[in-house]
Amino acid sequence: MNDVPSVGTKLAARVREAARELNYQPNIQARSLGSGRTRLIGLIITDITNPFFPDMVRSFELTAVGHGYEILMASLSDDPASVDRCMKRMLERRVDGIAAMTFGVEKPILEHLSARPVPIVFVNFDASLRISASLTVNYQHGIRQAVQHLAVLGHRDIGFLAGPLHEKVVVERLRAFQASMAEIGIEVPKKWILEGDYTLEGGITVTEKLLRQSHQPTAMICLNDLSAIGVLHAVMNQGLMVPDYLSVIGFDNIRLAAYTYPPLTTVDMPRDELAVSAVQALISMIEGGVAPPRKEITTQLVVRRTTGTPRLARLTPPRGPRIVTV
Repeated sequence: MNDVPSVGTKLAARVREAARELNYQPNIQARSLGSGRTRLIGLIITDITNPFFPDMVRSFELTAVGHGYEILMASLSDDPASVDRCMKRMLERRVDGIAAMTFGVEKPILEHLSARPVPIVFVNFDASLRISASLTVNYQHGIRQAVQHLAVLGHRDIGFLAGPLHEKVVVERLRAFQASMAEIGIEVPKKWILEGDYTLEGGITVTEKLLRQSHQPTAMICLNDLSAIGVLHAVMNQGLMVPDYLSVIGFDNIRLAAYTYPPLTTVDMPRDELAVSAVQALISMIEGGVAPPRKEITTQLVVRRTTGTPRLARLTPPRGPRIVTV
């Protein structure tokens, strides 16, 4: 039943046939006592209500089960104590490894691993642990493509709808946006760098305030798709059209993005690749004791119908930016 190579194939076939007839199920806990492994890996995400995560969780679980592991998943909340509760569950269940797909909540997790080192995978974070790995998401590539796309359409007044500005992932994507804008010779006014909260409702609230400004951008790049969908709603609630009045670009490429009205132009972050790479890195550390080389996950612009030429473009000649080939 354990696929021991010294057992003959005929005997192994007889044992498996008997197991099927008797509906035998292996005792995982007993196996764990014998091997010292639980065959259980932890997956920590930041918010299960965000449509970005369910697809990633599905790919993570399918990959883990395919390698003979089960998963223990935890979703963090806004309560700081949720990290403590999550890590306590993981360590009490003696998980063989942890994938922290938290995008900025790494330090509180690390504090719990000082007493019991467990192989762990982070995203865009290098941990000072003996066995840890990091997956690098190249935000710059996709955001640069988004900025270049808007610039080619004629946009010069481009804003950025961020998340909480103290969070690491927000800072990383904002810097990528500012660097891409600087590359075409445009400095973004501070009033057009807006702080949201990743939610559809937050996108609506921020956009309503933006639309009250006397001078408004002609395009917005958003930190995630939910915020971008909120922007679409807020603009249309004012009787305005996307992209005629405002071009909008999201980030993540959740399934819903293709079915908004109009379908959302967005930057794709490949969730399947991220999940599979995390499982493979964990198994490499659990079974081989060696952290794999850092792997880069590349983001890519997906053009749909929420981007177009800026309003009044036919009447106002665009200022020429320095367009850089992507």
